[in-house]
Amino acid sequence: MALAKAVGRGVVINADASQVYADLAILSARPTEGEMAGIPHHLFGHIDAAQPHNAARWADEARAAIAAAHAAGDIPILVGGTGLHIRTLLDGISPIPEIDPDVRAAVRVLPVAEAHSALTREDPDTAARLNPADTTRIARALEVVRSTGHPLGHWHAARTGGISDTIALAPLILLPPRAWLRDRCDQRLVQMFDRGAIAEVEALLARNLDPDLPAMRAIGVPQIAQYLSGTIDQGEALTLTQAATRQYAKRQYTWFRNQPPADWSRHLELLNNDSVDQLAIILRQSLLTG
Repeated sequence: MALAKAVGRGVVINADASQVYADLAILSARPTEGEMAGIPHHLFGHIDAAQPHNAARWADEARAAIAAAHAAGDIPILVGGTGLHIRTLLDGISPIPEIDPDVRAAVRVLPVAEAHSALTREDPDTAARLNPADTTRIARALEVVRSTGHPLGHWHAARTGGISDTIALAPLILLPPRAWLRDRCDQRLVQMFDRGAIAEVEALLARNLDPDLPAMRAIGVPQIAQYLSGTIDQGEALTLTQAATRQYAKRQYTWFRNQPPADWSRHLELLNNDSVDQLAIILRQSLLTG
């Protein structure tokens, strides 16, 4: 909010995979009307939990929202921690064809060691850079090469739809002190439980949605579902959700520290008015020179 006000005519565009869901206002920490402070917000809470939203769909929506902001003379400010979404928007998406269902079924039943061994033979470059215990990514790479006849590297080299070369970008990665971050996560979960997270999950479960949908797997939903089923008590549900959140924050922290380009600014302290003003200056300069 401070940055949007500092640059003038700022609009906020969500880049968080969970905050898109209408059903997860509390557990995704979606900003309230009061927190939005009159600043226009886009792509928040616009998707029903029954829909399997993904990075490609979000990137299409974000491109449209950014174009609309530019057409109106506004400055779009993307916020959120889903790195895959941001990478897809900026760099484009690999045009991987639909995977043959029979191939997928055959690959997904393989033990991870066997799948990794097969991937080493069929796509050695990808196998070499993946953790041999990463079941999901190994299966994905193996099903791609078997279904399409080309390794993942072939498809990644053919990315399309990225906007990085058509916009002026002023990126900032927030890497606050880890102890502060862990404590913040724990405190926020307590507030979520006190402010209706349990009722939010109860309403979601009442819809009898597919448990494999992304919204149903969001942090907090499975844990609170266990409490509502009587498997664990509320205190255990809170503890498990806090642990899952801290683990996610650790992975997220590592990803944003290492994956984005080296010239993206990393802010290692807590934001204050001075740092927001400095970012506003950088953003204005990038717009003038871009």
